[in-house]
Amino acid sequence: MDLLPFTTSAEFRDRASGVAVLPVGSFEQHGDFLPLATDTLIACALASEIAAAHPVRLLPPLTISCSHEHAAWPGTVSISAKTLYAVVTDIADSLRDSGVPHLVLVNGHGGNYVLANVVQESRGRLGLFPGLPEWEAARAAAGLSTTADTDMHAGELETSILLHAFPEAVRPGFETADSPAPDRRHLLTLGVAAYTRSGVIGYPSLASAEKGRDALAALADAFGDHLALFA
Repeated sequence: MDLLPFTTSAEFRDRASGVAVLPVGSFEQHGDFLPLATDTLIACALASEIAAAHPVRLLPPLTISCSHEHAAWPGTVSISAKTLYAVVTDIADSLRDSGVPHLVLVNGHGGNYVLANVVQESRGRLGLFPGLPEWEAARAAAGLSTTADTDMHAGELETSILLHAFPEAVRPGFETADSPAPDRRHLLTLGVAAYTRSGVIGYPSLASAEKGRDALAALADAFGDHLALFA
């Protein structure tokens, strides 16, 4: 799977859609067996599935975002919420100038809380996908054993998606890396390191490529309801 679209200007024009999708990832630790770019890979895999199934214009990903809660681990790189806000709004403005009035942010990192505010303030011009209901429905459709609460980071869901879409990116060790942390009430203040030594919060041992395939398919199908908002 190509992370960057190879669309030409003519092909972008001929897509004849008023909706663009922007994958938003991160560059943060995901344990010892998933790459720092995991959230970007997931956002790109989902955006590619969406573009294959729906009439949208696919954009290249944002690869660094708000990962401050993971700063205790080497390699994690973050930008501020105000910088991410500015970049996304600038992209949306630029698209409108070129005749594409709507932008959907395909977010792969749960820590990008500011994206909800960007969409809220756009007054119907932007969308944010997937939300928690879509993620939970995708978990159910794929037969995952965990929930978003018990499997927050580098667990069954994320490992499954990478096993399907980017199997070469998954290192050995996920089979024995389960790390539950049921009470994380102070995570925003203390960071992820207060709740896990490995960087994992979840159950990667339960992951499979088939679950990742089915989760992505369910999410791509659910995108149709969001696209209809901009018809």
